[in-house]
Amino acid sequence: MNSKKKFAVILAGSGVYDGSEIHEATLALYAISKNGGEYQIFAPNIDQHHVVNHLTGEEMAETRNVLVEAARIARGNIKDLKEFKAGDFDAILFPGGFGVAKNLCSLAFDGADCNVDSGIENVLREMHKAAKPIAALCIAPALIAKVISNVEVTIGQDAGTAEAITQMGAIHVNTNHGEIVFDKENKIVTTPCYMLDATIAQIGEGAEKVVKTIMALSI
Repeated sequence: MNSKKKFAVILAGSGVYDGSEIHEATLALYAISKNGGEYQIFAPNIDQHHVVNHLTGEEMAETRNVLVEAARIARGNIKDLKEFKAGDFDAILFPGGFGVAKNLCSLAFDGADCNVDSGIENVLREMHKAAKPIAALCIAPALIAKVISNVEVTIGQDAGTAEAITQMGAIHVNTNHGEIVFDKENKIVTTPCYMLDATIAQIGEGAEKVVKTIMALSI
């Protein structure tokens, strides 16, 4: 195992309903560090689609910035996605959360016809072109399905989301707690996390399997 593999981790804000899922993000970072890797966190410098009160589930009448909110999870150690360079990293990882489907793309509103943020699209294409591993948790595999053709991914077992991924031209594989789908040809590793009714322990298990699979690759 190469202890120096460096991951770029891309966040979509802070909080499951309008940003990145905090458990998924934190446990992914933990898995990278625990297994001898390093990481740098990035987020796009854009406004969130909206702000949700996580206590009531209601929309709030204010505007927040994805990069500023994601900095909460990163403890301030975060960079604008515009600074990302594929040559600096061995792999890239996207935690889930509704912010992926609202801020990084429009999946939550447009389904299979969604648009992906141009910065996110560029990053995915750069890493894929460089034949470097791409990891995605929860709903984030939909980003890969939209940008990269004919990939094999999982979001768990949700029929509607799986159908949207199929319409995008990807292959969806049903999975259960802690399971991964590894598209070896494209070096893409995905796991369902909170797309299933999961415990935090199951989130950690899935995140660690994703990271260990990438760490075992020759990059």
